[in-house]
This record gives sequence, C-alpha cells and structure tokens, in this order.
Amino acid sequence: MFAYRHAFHAGNHADVLKHLVLVQLLHYMNQKDKPYWYIDTHAGAGLYRLDQGYALQKREFAEGIARLWERKDWPAPIADYVAQVRAVNETKALRFYPGSPMIAQNLMRSEDKLRLFELHSSDSALLLENFPADRHSDKAAAKVFSEDGFTSLKALLPPPTRRACMLIDPSYEDKADYARALTTVKESLQRFPACMIAVWYPLLHRSEPRELERKLRGVTAKSWLHVNLQVSAPPLDGFGMFGSGMFILNPPYTLHATLQQAMPLLVKALGRDEEAQFHLEQLAG
Repeated sequence: MFAYRHAFHAGNHADVLKHLVLVQLLHYMNQKDKPYWYIDTHAGAGLYRLDQGYALQKREFAEGIARLWERKDWPAPIADYVAQVRAVNETKALRFYPGSPMIAQNLMRSEDKLRLFELHSSDSALLLENFPADRHSDKAAAKVFSEDGFTSLKALLPPPTRRACMLIDPSYEDKADYARALTTVKESLQRFPACMIAVWYPLLHRSEPRELERKLRGVTAKSWLHVNLQVSAPPLDGFGMFGSGMFILNPPYTLHATLQQAMPLLVKALGRDEEAQFHLEQLAG
C-alpha cells in the first residue's frame, strides 16, 4: 500500500477512462450556480512528469494519452478530456499529465472547494507543493490532508453546500481496499444520500474487482452507471491489468448518452487486440 506510486502509471488507459468520466461529472456539476465540493480519497501527487523519472520506466502513457494526443478533431467528450491535458503542457510536446485533483481544480469555479486526501508521505508532500493554501485565489480553494481518505472523509459529509462529487480510486494493491471502498460508498451515502460518487476499479484476473462491481449494484442509491474499458485479452499468465471500470452512484442523467458516443472511439484508439471492448449500463432514477 505504501510502496505504490501512481507516477509509474500516469496517463495510461485507466487514467484516460477515469479522467474522461471525471471531466463529464464536473461539467455537469458546473451547470448549477450553487457551489460544490470535490473530494478525492486517493489524490496522488496531482501532476506527473512523462518525460523523465518514474513514468519512463513503464511508459504506460504511450498506450494511453499518447494515442489521443496528436489528433485534433476528437468529438466531445474526448476533446474535453484531452483539453485538460493540453492545459498543463505549454508546448505541443506531451511532457506533463494532470492527476484528478488538477483536472478538477482547472474545471471548478472560485466558489467551489477541493478536499484532497493522500496517505503516501512522498506523494502527499508533492500534493502540498502543487496545491499550496494560497494558490490561485481565482480558482477553487484546495485543502490537502496527509491522511487515510477512507476514514477521514467522514468528517466532511455532508458538506455545507449540500453538493459534492467524490472520487474513490485506491491502487487496490492491498486487497482490503475493495472492501474499504464499498464501505466508504455505503457510509457516505448514509451521511449524504445525494452525493455523486465515482469508484474506479481495475480489470484483473482476480475475483475482487468483479465482486466490488456486483456489490456496488446493491448499494442504496436512486441511480447508478457502470462503464468499463477492456483494452486487450486477459494476460495468459494471469498477471497485469487489462482494463478498468468506473461505477458512478447518482450520475448525471446525460452521462450514459455521452459515453455511448465516446466509448467506441476509445476502444478503437486504445485497443491492443481484437478482444478490446467496452461495457456500459445504468440504473436510471
């Protein structure tokens, strides 16, 4: 759990799916004038270098954001997502990748607030550097907590605004994270039933991701949406991530139609073999 660094994986196919969905969630939140909070349980460092350091060891971004980077004619919502990555790159070269907190702050209004949790000491220190308390008075204020987001976020719910979008995206290197993610969803909705909650999970040979997805369907919520992206056939040796999914509780009513447009294009752009595919379903409220 404490060895995981997202910098190794920044900009990979899982980030593409997660952040494409996140951009759409925040666009929807922005449609109302009333302010809201963005809560991130595993915020990471906030910004990642792709041209040096950890990212170059695995180069996972080469099969993720890099496959979308050169094309300028993407339809929305892919164009909306790529625009967020371009916002942190001053030149045409792909050198930086924004984490979920930076994407969120770039989209949010000055009256909104970010609450960011990161337990890993190194990433937490970087997060504090990227989101100092006095940063950009014209942007949403961010507060960083060097704490376990699973347990500490309880004190934030419900927020004073009675509007919030929460992202739960642990590494799941610790198998207990699956159960903790589910418990966090249940407890959060008990405290604040209207909270929009997005849960990211990996596609692996292991049974835990499938169980998490199945159990999320049973959580009491007015509506949910589930989307996953499989970029290749499951590895024959049983190791490695071959896709990822997002399960959203209380999603925007527009999200299903938006993803119906975007997901076939992502499969074509990010797919590695003929077994690349997506799955999309919803329970409408």
